[in-house]
Amino acid sequence: MLPYYARLNSSERRPYISIGFMQPVILCSNKLRILPNATPFHFGILSSAMHMAWVRRVTGRLKSDFQYSVKLVYNNFPWPNATAEQRERVEEKARAVLAAREPHLPPRGLGTLADLYDPLAMPPELLRAHTELDRAVEKCYRVEPFHSDRERVEFLFSLYEKLTAPLLPVTPKTRGRRSQTAATVQRPSHQRTPPLPGQNQNTSG
Repeated sequence: MLPYYARLNSSERRPYISIGFMQPVILCSNKLRILPNATPFHFGILSSAMHMAWVRRVTGRLKSDFQYSVKLVYNNFPWPNATAEQRERVEEKARAVLAAREPHLPPRGLGTLADLYDPLAMPPELLRAHTELDRAVEKCYRVEPFHSDRERVEFLFSLYEKLTAPLLPVTPKTRGRRSQTAATVQRPSHQRTPPLPGQNQNTSG
């Protein structure tokens, strides 16, 4: 088995949900979301501001903590159609993020991922590495930079609609068309029940 990435549920205070790069000898608990055989490109996209904007809008919460859902968040996230050059750029910046963590995590340091991604204690070199990664990921979507999470979410939902459009009905029925059809149908006239055989039709009470 190849190394995998593990995603943790996280406080909404953190700018990024921390993702760990784990070796096969480490077993994950049911509190983690894992991506087996992941590449630095996967790590880069999922660790970006682009993906975090999607998470904040789509994922569920327990109190104020994100509860990352594979079905709602990951499976519906619109991945970029990146070129080979763009993928290499994202992977380069993703490795830079991992390298910026190393001095602070065991065995070299005493910190944890939760410590590193605390917004009040995030190391400057790690924040710088994430900022460069964010720009590399955004260029996979469009050339122009995004200026807010609102822009990112609007763009992602627009892309999501394009990706899911072939799955929708081509000519859905509308209420207006149904009502118009119903109005043009002539109702049958009221008729008396046919008499039984041998019974006089002109009976009088």
